[in-house]
Amino acid sequence: MNEPDGMILLDVTPGSGEEFERSFLERTGHEVVVCHGPEHGVVCPLLAGTGCEKVDRAHGIVFALDLDRPQHQAILQRYHDVTPPEVPIRAVVRPGQRSKYADLLETLEVWEHEPTVADLDGFAAGVEAVDRYS
Repeated sequence: MNEPDGMILLDVTPGSGEEFERSFLERTGHEVVVCHGPEHGVVCPLLAGTGCEKVDRAHGIVFALDLDRPQHQAILQRYHDVTPPEVPIRAVVRPGQRSKYADLLETLEVWEHEPTVADLDGFAAGVEAVDRYS
């Protein structure tokens, strides 16, 4: 069996469509790690300055946390700060959040819907391209 392509981090709220996304990406040969973000009252390690092994290993990130929570906005900003620019990051947002958080999202591909097979396939291809040409 071939070695999996680069690890993809799904940063999603519990109960989202993560199982569809995870199983699709795993079938395309990627290791997928799911993070549900920090519990209320707990600071994410990325924001605490201790780093995050999951983010360090990620070759692609699908972010689907709640941008109306300031801590989640800060996590997305930290992704910008700590990941190499070639690492694809996709943000899944609710309708209206693209314009509300335009400054934060301006350099990302944004999905205002649950990712489809075509969305995830294109994302996986981007991760594979980075792995192949890095």
